[in-house]
Amino acid sequence: MRSVSRLTDTSINTVSKLLEDAGRFCAGFHDAKIRGVKARRVQVDELWSFTAAKQKNVAAMKNPVDGAGDTWTWTAIEAQTKLLISHFVGGRDGECAKWFIEDMAARIANRIQLTSDGFKAYLEAVEGAFGVDIDYAMLNKIYGASSESAKGRYSPAECSALAAGKRRSKVTLT
Repeated sequence: MRSVSRLTDTSINTVSKLLEDAGRFCAGFHDAKIRGVKARRVQVDELWSFTAAKQKNVAAMKNPVDGAGDTWTWTAIEAQTKLLISHFVGGRDGECAKWFIEDMAARIANRIQLTSDGFKAYLEAVEGAFGVDIDYAMLNKIYGASSESAKGRYSPAECSALAAGKRRSKVTLT
């Protein structure tokens, strides 16, 4: 933001306000237009980040900030077109999973095949939002031992296998 402020010879507050306005407009546009989506395969996942400080460091902050700590961005993406059907920023718990899956379900017009990771909060949320009108699978990654070069830094071990199990399915063969 400082670079944009210098390049455009405007106040950093002006740049910040413009970004906030653009974000609100984009959120409203997405909410209004991404409805009645005819998807086939949808993938959901959550991404971790933090606001101001990692959760473990919030108590030691010199200048505490409201909302500081771990932040999760939930995403629902149509597998073929990569359309972002729904997104949500919040915690990583059953209540957030329920809100996110219900929002996604409200935007989809037909029966879908949904794939998630092994996060158990999805089970109840998917059943509550779709009932039996969905083909749902959880895809669990099985990791091997970490390599010596990955020790001491954040790097997951190499994925050695995938374990898939369908939770609920009513398949019609044509």
